[in-house]
Amino acid sequence: MCTVCGCGDATLEGQDHHHHDHGHHHHHHGGDLHFGQGPAGVEVPGMSQDRLIEIETGILSKNDAYAARNRARLQAQGILALNLVSSPGSGKTTLLCRTIEALAGQPLAVIEGDQQTANDADRIRATGAPAIQINTGKGCHLDAHMVGHAMDHLELAPASILFIENVGNLVCPAAFDLGEDAKVAILSVTEGEDKPLKYPDMFTAAKLAILNKIDLAPHCDVDLDLYESNIRRVNPAIHILRVSARTGQGMQDWTGWLAARLAARQPQAAE
Repeated sequence: MCTVCGCGDATLEGQDHHHHDHGHHHHHHGGDLHFGQGPAGVEVPGMSQDRLIEIETGILSKNDAYAARNRARLQAQGILALNLVSSPGSGKTTLLCRTIEALAGQPLAVIEGDQQTANDADRIRATGAPAIQINTGKGCHLDAHMVGHAMDHLELAPASILFIENVGNLVCPAAFDLGEDAKVAILSVTEGEDKPLKYPDMFTAAKLAILNKIDLAPHCDVDLDLYESNIRRVNPAIHILRVSARTGQGMQDWTGWLAARLAARQPQAAE
């Protein structure tokens, strides 16, 4: 959680270095240490589990209020907003560029999140799509307040798609609602079949998982079925697509999923 890495305003504000929680929860199993066994799911030196839960609740409740405003605004226009989450190097931006090409004629816009540079936003703009770059500095994720500001700078057409490419990180973005319709977790076949088990929160939060770069699978000695099995161990209800942005394999399934979600977003679909 972000109370650990310092991207929440309340992180240091409430620390009491004279108060130590001596009821440590780092359990030992075969010599391993586990620091996420307490009620807060994390430990920070000098902070009690109750204080950690208080900070996390405060940070997320403020974020959720901004997310609710974003969601209402997007719903009013029938806009499908997707939060693309992954580790660095999964191929998010390449997939987005190929998606924009495949969706020729579909109104859309992109919000790009990185700690520094506008490299990815420049790549998106080169396709002709509007894009806003958000640089988070030391921040490890986008939040709903940032996204709301970015939306103010985009002319979002009714019934359009808003792609939000989050900062490359399989941890913190899982906890932050941006007002999106769905989180889409993108996992490259080069990352290892155990990643969903190592980072379960992200795959639990996602409605769709894209197994990307499948054209590399024969060269990486990976088991695609094991990838899917591990994803479903974490989230049995998740939808999974196998895609290669480079070769185009599976792209039709991806754009079909987008079309179905966008259609369901429209006001007449609820009548």
